[in-house]
Amino acid sequence: MKTLLLSLVCVSLITACTIRPSAIPGFPQDEDSAPARQLDPDSIADAIPRDEPRSRRGNPSSYVVRGHRYYTLKSSQGHVERGIASWYGTKFHGRTTSSGEPYNMYAMTAAHKSLPLPTYVQVTNLRNGRTAVVKVNDRGPFHDNRIIDLSYAAATKLGIVGKGTGLVEIRSLDARQPIQTPPPATPQAPVIQAQHPSEPEIFIQVGAFSSRQNANQLSNKLAHSLGEKIRIQEINAQGQAIFRVQIGPLASVEQVDNLSLNLPRLGILETQVIID
Repeated sequence: MKTLLLSLVCVSLITACTIRPSAIPGFPQDEDSAPARQLDPDSIADAIPRDEPRSRRGNPSSYVVRGHRYYTLKSSQGHVERGIASWYGTKFHGRTTSSGEPYNMYAMTAAHKSLPLPTYVQVTNLRNGRTAVVKVNDRGPFHDNRIIDLSYAAATKLGIVGKGTGLVEIRSLDARQPIQTPPPATPQAPVIQAQHPSEPEIFIQVGAFSSRQNANQLSNKLAHSLGEKIRIQEINAQGQAIFRVQIGPLASVEQVDNLSLNLPRLGILETQVIID
């Protein structure tokens, strides 16, 4: 539940904005927490999508955090993404978000690194089937392996406050269209429930090759160095076979994070968390 709330303010009308904070909230030196006032997850209402103008301050074409450049998407239409969600609470309550709005941990909002501000998204907890609609009005999370940072209220509704993270799918919504309700195959589940056979699996993708031989070489190297299971997943991209090398399945988000810290010493700098 560590994130970075930043006001993306450029001193002139340029296409890129560089952020150079002296101390970065949302990293190990800054602990966040839940408020004393607890919420009933079944009583939390979704955000209602509205057709709003783009934030003037929250949508630079690109921006830099800790030496890494991020790019703002021109459109959120059709955006679907799976990965690890975190949440943020009391430490940032009342602070200004990247869109200029104050952060309210009791509101249904979220932070995302690249979606236009604002964007409304539907978030589904892949472990328990719970859903929430939130307004993306902030930038973050600037923590490796995280795709979205949820407000305390949204995390409560989805049932991930206790663990701090959750495996989710996010889908952008068009405020001019009714929300498409997913098929009722998995009913809205209680916040606390036992593991079940359809538990989603976590992988770390470490490379994608047009050559099966190159994929095999990396797979063998990682299997020898890490002692973890490696799979090569073949996909078809515009008529060309692509071989994706993935570590896993991994047991937990903590294992994903710990393993990611060791990959740079093997020359692997770019990775992606895959949820199956």
